[in-house]
Amino acid sequence: MNYDTFVDQVTQRTRTSPEQGVALTRAVLQTLAERLTGGEMLDLAAQLPRPLQVVVKPAPGDESAQRFGAAEFVARVAQRAGVTEPAARDAARAVFTTLREAVSGGEFDDVVTQLPRDYREMVEPAMAPGATLRRG
Repeated sequence: MNYDTFVDQVTQRTRTSPEQGVALTRAVLQTLAERLTGGEMLDLAAQLPRPLQVVVKPAPGDESAQRFGAAEFVARVAQRAGVTEPAARDAARAVFTTLREAVSGGEFDDVVTQLPRDYREMVEPAMAPGATLRRG
């Protein structure tokens, strides 16, 4: 999936302007990058369009994932994008759904496996029919 298609999908799913769709996409991906290990973010970045790769690539040598729950995830997205928390939660669902379409199923599963159970409300709409959330 190319960059324009990715952002267009998020924009349509969030029913916002193209500019807001870009801001929401970036805010969700930046926050996701903080939550996942550096190795997983490199794997994910490899499957994203180039303009989004720079958003998620970890700093060299930064392998650690920050530990925070879904509420903190939504709060960080809201602050970054300048939106309300309900809008940030909707944006997270839209980005996860678009991410699921943009990367391989195995890569998406690897990302989901690193997220705690309280992220389920944001991630489950993106899951393919019959898919199960694995917890590691």
